[in-house]
Amino acid sequence: MDSVEKTTNRSEQKSRKFLKSLIRKQPRELLLVIGTGVSAAVAPGIPALCSWRGCIEAVIEAAEQLEVLHPGDIAEFRRKMTKDRDLLVVAHDLIRKMSPDCLMEIFDNLEQHIQNPLVLQCILSLMERGTMVLTTNYDNLLEIFGQQQNRPMESLDLKDKSKVLQWARGHIRYGVLHIHGLYTDPCGMVLDPSGYKDVTQDPEVMEALQNLYRTRSFLFVGCGETLRDQIFQALFLYSVPNKVDLEHYMVVLKENEDHFFKHQADMLLHGIKVVSYGDCFDCFPGYVQDLTMQICRQCSPDADRVDSTTFLGNACQDCAKRKLEENGIEVSKRLRQSDTDDAGGS
Repeated sequence: MDSVEKTTNRSEQKSRKFLKSLIRKQPRELLLVIGTGVSAAVAPGIPALCSWRGCIEAVIEAAEQLEVLHPGDIAEFRRKMTKDRDLLVVAHDLIRKMSPDCLMEIFDNLEQHIQNPLVLQCILSLMERGTMVLTTNYDNLLEIFGQQQNRPMESLDLKDKSKVLQWARGHIRYGVLHIHGLYTDPCGMVLDPSGYKDVTQDPEVMEALQNLYRTRSFLFVGCGETLRDQIFQALFLYSVPNKVDLEHYMVVLKENEDHFFKHQADMLLHGIKVVSYGDCFDCFPGYVQDLTMQICRQCSPDADRVDSTTFLGNACQDCAKRKLEENGIEVSKRLRQSDTDDAGGS
């Protein structure tokens, strides 16, 4: 084995280490916060799903093609994109001016663009076991995939108080709360707390939401700047005391060690433990799969037999079989072996 292979193996092994305090959580103790990293892993062919910058650039392009935004405004937004400024502010200004048709244009036929459903299948497995899910994303890839797996998925936003309260109390197992709204209802999308004054000024709703931050462990997956998100701050952070005593988790890419450890120290002030899934984005789906297996083992009556062939379901079992066949491995032999192998590192 040469030095490059050794380095790769060490990186993979390191990326598969998990905090004991996290993998010993029951799924029903977790609230999953999913960001653009999840969409980027699932549908890499749609740049608008991969980042705020990608989304804004795609919206500007759609507005220009559809001729629904003045050329002067388009030029101004492109100028703003070249400057080092808050992209959330740019996105908010753009959404106020653009036609709702722009988002419908860039997110059209999402179901046809699901290339790598592994992360979505992992999330569904956690939801089946009681994990709640909210997202900052505009897309509904999770709901589309869940419906394909015959799950009664439901997209929720903050405008429906009754539904939000039901979700916050754990009564909608397959509900996904979109705190920025959903592209299928562009008129309901917001990027700052003023758009949700009815929510932030409703003590019953705010107490229910903030109670989640106090009583559940939030697991941030595929999230970059979520803690800087004004809506997330208004809903969960401003009025929750003693956050440093809480136990939340954030899974991130470690590109730069100095930045990573500074981020780690900063997040502890919010009660968030930052962990790395690896030093490249390609590590992300595999890490999520291994982490999900570890957590699902906690609530399985036959924990030693929980592996990728038992917790992911038929769709991903088929994907796993095809991958093994592509690598020239006898499927039946490998699957028999997986019954006795350990499910992953800890």
